[in-house]
Amino acid sequence: MVLALLANALIAAAKTAAAVITGAASMLAEAAHSWADTGNEVFLLVAQRRGDRPADVSHPFGYGREVYVWSMFAAIGLFAVGAGVSVTHGLHELADPEPATDFGVAYAVLAVAFVLEGVSFRQAWRQSRGEARRRDRGLLEHVLATSDPTVRAVFFEDAAALVGLVIAAAGIVANQVTGSAVPDALGSILVGLLLAVVAYVLIVRNLRFLVGETVDPEVQAAALRTLLQMPQVARVTQLRIEFVGARRVVLVGAVDLVGNPDEAEASHRLAEVEAAVRASPGVVGAVLSLAEPGEPSLLPPDVSPSAGGTPGSR
Repeated sequence: MVLALLANALIAAAKTAAAVITGAASMLAEAAHSWADTGNEVFLLVAQRRGDRPADVSHPFGYGREVYVWSMFAAIGLFAVGAGVSVTHGLHELADPEPATDFGVAYAVLAVAFVLEGVSFRQAWRQSRGEARRRDRGLLEHVLATSDPTVRAVFFEDAAALVGLVIAAAGIVANQVTGSAVPDALGSILVGLLLAVVAYVLIVRNLRFLVGETVDPEVQAAALRTLLQMPQVARVTQLRIEFVGARRVVLVGAVDLVGNPDEAEASHRLAEVEAAVRASPGVVGAVLSLAEPGEPSLLPPDVSPSAGGTPGSR
């Protein structure tokens, strides 16, 4: 990610210089876009490092949720800097157009930026595609659903960068061909609107994880099966698995233990089950209590109620 940060900073500097030389509104929009991406890389680096801090007394489940806080800052920055500057400058150019010059400089910078952004997006696309295949998801579905906000941010920002470069190039070409600054100004506005849409998606997804998002039904069902296969567990009556960071979850539930153990033995068995659950990859916490006798049992989706027996029969 440090290399991506340096690359974005160099691209932003080149676009800024080209915007000053050419006076093209679309180029200034792309410069704002790249500076916003550079700032986002800083926020994402901070997010990873702060989110990876180990658990302590005050944060028994760790600091994983900080990744969503810092990623939220990054998304808001993309909206304020990238989208805000691009749309505002485009509207200003429509009201008071200025001629653009030195188009060759703009094309050269856009071409180099497209190659660099393409390499970055290819890497993000391959990583996300591999993860999606392992989860048996579509690529876009996985990018939207993943609990890792850095993966989502890099994927969408790189994709938006490529689309933005095409929009900017089209606006500058139309400016050169027609001699009118209107297409260039519209290109700047379109780049800004594109960034606003991306920022909105990132903000909404981070917000959902911040306030508490549960795992998808397949993971929930797999966890339920795992609990039911443990020799200490007769049935499960409550189960909630919530994300507390990138690929980190906490499990809370209620179980009925096999047999009729006394209080000391029940406490010991619950501790054993909790320890086994915490040993699973990505589980940073498990809190289990004893089920109430009258509570209905939870069954995996592929098990019918009749096959599960009556409560306490296992």
